[in-house]
Amino acid sequence: MAEDPRLAGGAIAYVVNRIELEPDRYHRSIWVHRQGRATPFTNGPADTTPRWSPDGTRLAFLRAIDGAKPQLAVMPAAGGEASLVTDFALGVEDLVWSPDGAWLAVVAVDWLEPDLSEEERRRRPRRITSIPYRFDGKGTLDDRRRSLWLVDPSGRRQIRRLTDGLFDEAEPCWSPDGRLIAFLSDRHPRQGLELGIDAWEVEVASGELIRAVPQRGMWRLPTYRPDGVLHLLGRPEAVWPTTGHVFRRESDGTLIDLTAHLDRSPISLSAGPARVVWVGDRLITGLEDAGRFGLIGVDPDGSVERLLGGDLLVTGFDMEGDRLVYTASTVTRPAELFDGAEMVSSLSGGLETVATDHFRAGPHQIDTFVTLPAGSDPVPVLLNIHGGPASQYGFGFFDEFQVYAAAGYAVVACNPRGSSGRGEAFSLAVTGEGWGVVDVEDILTALEAALDRHPRLDRERMGVMGGSYGGFMTAWLTGRDHRFKSAVVERGLLSWTSFAGTSDIGPNFPASYLDPGRQPDWGLLWSQSPLATAHQVLTPTLIIHSEEDWRCPIEQAEQYFAVLLRSGVPVEFFRFPGEGHELTRSGKPRHRQERFAAILDWHDQWLREVSDSS
Repeated sequence: MAEDPRLAGGAIAYVVNRIELEPDRYHRSIWVHRQGRATPFTNGPADTTPRWSPDGTRLAFLRAIDGAKPQLAVMPAAGGEASLVTDFALGVEDLVWSPDGAWLAVVAVDWLEPDLSEEERRRRPRRITSIPYRFDGKGTLDDRRRSLWLVDPSGRRQIRRLTDGLFDEAEPCWSPDGRLIAFLSDRHPRQGLELGIDAWEVEVASGELIRAVPQRGMWRLPTYRPDGVLHLLGRPEAVWPTTGHVFRRESDGTLIDLTAHLDRSPISLSAGPARVVWVGDRLITGLEDAGRFGLIGVDPDGSVERLLGGDLLVTGFDMEGDRLVYTASTVTRPAELFDGAEMVSSLSGGLETVATDHFRAGPHQIDTFVTLPAGSDPVPVLLNIHGGPASQYGFGFFDEFQVYAAAGYAVVACNPRGSSGRGEAFSLAVTGEGWGVVDVEDILTALEAALDRHPRLDRERMGVMGGSYGGFMTAWLTGRDHRFKSAVVERGLLSWTSFAGTSDIGPNFPASYLDPGRQPDWGLLWSQSPLATAHQVLTPTLIIHSEEDWRCPIEQAEQYFAVLLRSGVPVEFFRFPGEGHELTRSGKPRHRQERFAAILDWHDQWLREVSDSS
């Protein structure tokens, strides 16, 4: 599929991401599309994050060689050999050109004790003094830091550290005059115990650190308008769940919410990374809306123009003048590259897919999606429940639904209250007394509506499955509702009481959803845990979990497995080594393939047998 398009003059640089099962990897290379023709710019196999220099003569990107950590590489726009210009022990995670093209600011990771041998590093006990000390997808945090550095793209001048201290910096952006770099960093004294993050600015010449806005909040992507006015995505309140907006910082430091009237977010867990592009004084960004993710232009007075909409999911974009390039997927097609209205890549040609039926169900108009295999015979049903819960199913390509439909299953999915994409009140409805109540009501309402709408769906052969919050909900349902003949509980939140201490987000997430007063209530945490009713489960259950999942640590699955095994429920526990919470999206290709095989084998065992014996 196509990813991360970047436009410079007549050329579009983008990443082509392909799965290679034999070497068990993702092959990522950078391609350039110009004058109606696309050609590979790099050979890969691990080249990402293409960024044109301001004058368009060079392309910087991240390159990982032979499994090593990514480093900054630069090569001429005309092609040739790439020069690696960094050698950070733990690699580079982000990069952005200075306005004059003389420097690159990078987020690089280095050891706190760089002189330790690898053997000694593995041997030594770790002294933990704060949380989080590990984070899903990043690994340990206490022995390393993510700092801002200045790097000469030619590699001739010495690199320079811009920020210091035991902090993790992210999402840098240069001011138009090159004097400042804005970025995000959590420097709260109770870091890890308090929600939120702060926006900062650092003076490039002196290294002086300045708080960019006084309000700690749920901030993303600080960015400067061409005249130097700072904007941010997110909210100035450190609360979750929330719907992000576009904010402008005024000269006196106050913040103006430019998109409050939309009650929709420019940030989506189901789309690509958040992005902002400036075209004159107009800010271009994304917008999540009821299963879709399109693009909008926001003017200084807060007026909004929808630039790209419809039944699709934009995963990346760039814009110069009136020229818009983007990558987007639909239900039946993985992400391709578009130049305006024209699709200019064809990476998924020949892929056989089926369409999805979308409708709204119940009094709360729950967006519901049914993916049916070809034919007219009755088919078993898989009720799929998404994670989050502040996420959404929608109109983008989802390999899971296509795989299950190809195997002969009908897939029913929905966005119950608690999901994103329908505004603040909709997301908040699941908090407090709504948790495990309003979402259950909406999920079962959508399921019943799908069964009524599609007579091919077999009520006697229904399975239920989901990951993360979807794993929670699957276990929550099967502990109370015995209509399902098969279940898959994946990377689930199953015990709030242990999750509160073992998860990378444990100190804040339970309070955000269960106890807005933020006072620990262990009785409440236990009563809202699927583990508390696991002894009531009758549904044959496959448990899938990754051993390096720090979002929902594997102890969640281990406890649940023990209870079901003791109760005599048919149960299996599938453990994936070396994987984290994102196995289904970015895990090793062979692991993803083995996961699909295990899921289909489990459902076949319990749903096909019902059919054979009837």
